[in-house]
Amino acid sequence: MSEAAESLLATALDLPIDERLGLAEALIESTRPPGELPFDESWIAIARQRAERVRSGLAETIPWAEVQREAREAVGG
Repeated sequence: MSEAAESLLATALDLPIDERLGLAEALIESTRPPGELPFDESWIAIARQRAERVRSGLAETIPWAEVQREAREAVGG
């Protein structure tokens, strides 16, 4: 990694987690060719199936706050 990239990384690591995640997402997005979707049709089909399961009551949902809490516990945070 170049010195400039290392400097940027050091600065980015000092950001709050939400800003670091946003930055990571923007960097990943910048590598995709313009107009290319971040997923293919199979992902869309799965998302539609899952959405229908939620709408129909066949899937159990978990509140976002609980998902975050469990994720933090899983990584020791």
